[in-house]
Amino acid sequence: MVLRATIAGCGAYLPERRLSNDELAALHGLDTSDAWIRERTGIGFRHMAAPGETASDMGAAAARDALAHAGVEASEVDAILVATSTPDSAFPATAVRIQARIGASRGFAFDMAAACTGFVYALGVADSLIRAGQARCVLVIGTEVYSRILDWTDRGTCVLFGDGAGAVLLRAEEGTGAIADRGIISCHLHADGRFGDILHIEGGAGSTGGPGLLRMAGKEVFRHAVTKLAAVVDEALAANGLTHADIRWLVPHQANARIIEAMGRKLNLPAERVVMTVERHANTSAASIPLALAEARRDGRIADGDLVVMEAIGGGLTWGAALARF
Repeated sequence: MVLRATIAGCGAYLPERRLSNDELAALHGLDTSDAWIRERTGIGFRHMAAPGETASDMGAAAARDALAHAGVEASEVDAILVATSTPDSAFPATAVRIQARIGASRGFAFDMAAACTGFVYALGVADSLIRAGQARCVLVIGTEVYSRILDWTDRGTCVLFGDGAGAVLLRAEEGTGAIADRGIISCHLHADGRFGDILHIEGGAGSTGGPGLLRMAGKEVFRHAVTKLAAVVDEALAANGLTHADIRWLVPHQANARIIEAMGRKLNLPAERVVMTVERHANTSAASIPLALAEARRDGRIADGDLVVMEAIGGGLTWGAALARF
């Protein structure tokens, strides 16, 4: 028998304020329109954090939702892994702030910074911890407040992002190790720092220039996204003797409708088997996959036994994919 990390619960949190494309353009005096944004990105709305609302506030709300969905008490949690590019502070970690907020009284907690790939990275680390026997109950959270790092004069970036948090509760279960068993099957993680400058935040806590704003070379990111995402999904399938036909659901990072649609075509998946929330949430970076998972799991689209592929690419460049059986 082998240990496998099963996804026992999914949780989500979106700030109360919901902003349409037209409202966003009017608020910041942008030379853009709903039609322009939708045609290029597929985005119609995004949620914006309230003044004073932090990544730990949102992450704690998503964590509580995931715990309730799993029927697990916070006292049972051994570890909390938080993927975020917008932490409350350099330290203490956003993860330990969430630990305190939800009343998780044991174990350990830490943050991971891999931009939009952060949730997949954190899922991979959590899976390894469970397989190694170092934890049996792990919260994996993606939480982002990108509204605080955007240049609101740059319509090429500021229209793309939103705020929110998503979480999954992983539990260790014994199984045979077969592909048909429930849980995380494998995670495949990559990075190439040579391309770090095509999507980055200027400066940071230790920078001589201080913290800055998000900058992106959109065409370059798009070019890397489609090729690298297709390659890493094929890598994950090949490692487990699977084919595109075995995939029941694609749950991608919600960066851009064009990238998501291109990935669906490469995997020969019809649109109805690709979970897409970008129209309503915009790009919530590390929160986008768990937000999409929570929605599709709660509304019944992702059913027990379904094989799900999750994939993401983000600043670094970082990219990765995870296979899971629900």
